[in-house]
Amino acid sequence: MTWWQWTLLALGTLVAVVFLHDVTQSKHPVLRIFPVIGHLRYFLIEIGPELRQYLVAQNREELPFNRSEREWIYRSAEKENNYFGFGTDDQVYGIGYPIVKHSTFNYDPHPYTGSAKDKSVKIPCAKVVGEFHRRALPHRPPSIVNVSAMSFGSLGRNAVSAINLGCRTAGSYHNTGEGGCSRYHRLGADVCYQIGTGYFGCRDSGGAFDLDAVRRLCDDVPQIRMIEVKLSQGAKPGKGGVLPGSKVTAEIAEARGVRIGEDCISPNGHAAFRNVEELIAFVERIAQATGRPVGIKSAIGHLDFWHELAEQMRASGKGPDFITIDGKEGGTGAAPLAFADHVALPYRVAFPRVYRIFQDAGLADDLVWIGSGKLGFGDRAIVAIALGADLVNVAREALLALGCIQAQKCHTGSCPTGITTHKAWLQRGLSPDAASVRLANYIDAFRGELDAMTHAAGYEHPGQFTPHDVEVSAGPGIFRSLYELYGYDKKMFAPGRPPEFKRRDRTGSPLAVR
Repeated sequence: MTWWQWTLLALGTLVAVVFLHDVTQSKHPVLRIFPVIGHLRYFLIEIGPELRQYLVAQNREELPFNRSEREWIYRSAEKENNYFGFGTDDQVYGIGYPIVKHSTFNYDPHPYTGSAKDKSVKIPCAKVVGEFHRRALPHRPPSIVNVSAMSFGSLGRNAVSAINLGCRTAGSYHNTGEGGCSRYHRLGADVCYQIGTGYFGCRDSGGAFDLDAVRRLCDDVPQIRMIEVKLSQGAKPGKGGVLPGSKVTAEIAEARGVRIGEDCISPNGHAAFRNVEELIAFVERIAQATGRPVGIKSAIGHLDFWHELAEQMRASGKGPDFITIDGKEGGTGAAPLAFADHVALPYRVAFPRVYRIFQDAGLADDLVWIGSGKLGFGDRAIVAIALGADLVNVAREALLALGCIQAQKCHTGSCPTGITTHKAWLQRGLSPDAASVRLANYIDAFRGELDAMTHAAGYEHPGQFTPHDVEVSAGPGIFRSLYELYGYDKKMFAPGRPPEFKRRDRTGSPLAVR
């Protein structure tokens, strides 16, 4: 027999085997009724996201990030032309659509040369984290844009390495996520070490919180500038998680302080504290032991906790140095569908509710506010800052910059770009050195766009944006300012505290950041 005859015989045998399997199995009715060809249905379902992404969906249709948003990130990451031609194709009258109000006489930082030779703009935080509570090691983040919490475990080592190297280049900090401060978080970038309910990296042999372990970690990793206690996250607030033992490699076990091959469990809540008073004491213990500013991160549901926290902080003069509000739009890891869709408030609702509580208590100016949850674009960052955020954290946008194609296989361990997987043959596709450059380029472009929009509004620093500077569509032809919608203004500095940034108004008189 010739080679092609052998090939036909092999294919015929394979089809016959599949046919017999399909007609005798009882799990899938479609295959039982339509043997062999019924597999086409499951194949199309499997590649459905790719088909919609590349062939079906229009520029503004896809979620969580549409084609235009992804293209802007990809082009920025490659330092290509990230402009778009022929006007907007967005729904400018759609409910919730934001408009940033520009100034007729904008701010020009280079009035004589027209533009800066160096297009890189760091934009430091306008506040010093830990200054109000007089921590031993207060910190002013040199970049207003930073990378949000994503653990080593949910991300592979190459992805974590790329993020840390990219943050080092961009001057941003890198939040470790709750999976511990691994060796791949120690490549030179500033670090925000996150403590979750599993106390990974700071637990004793029984899994309880170990303060001495935190102290040792901070001594070993001087790049840790801030510590964040995670109460909940936008993707699945109030729910813990399990990293199966099969995924707990030697490196992950080292970072998390667990045994190789054993299930790594994050409980639903913290065991080290069970009420507001204990939470404040927990924060103070860590701050005193390490000298670092300590904050909390949370998605937002009921507000009772926040009212009590503000009251006790005002009474005691103690508590978190910063608060990270995570909108439910966020989410890089796996989550039950009902949690991802229906638990916790979205950012524009969540942040103002909490901020106003602390503003009414006279504490808003003394805290540093961090926003996260799909804020990695200029317009969204300005909305967040106008409402009171001092810093913006990005997560999925950072992954897109690394090379993510929004395949939405993060929870399967089969990420086609080698980001959310530990399979060696998939990870090898992601070069930490090359991907880190892409991430730094994206952060630089994001800050540059944020800086340009700030100047267009007549300001020098994004922190000067107020709720009066942004209007939002509230119906066909109806726009309302954020101030009208949420009923509060912000004032960045308390009376008597010197402003960190100044500009001159249209008459030439200096104005402080609001």
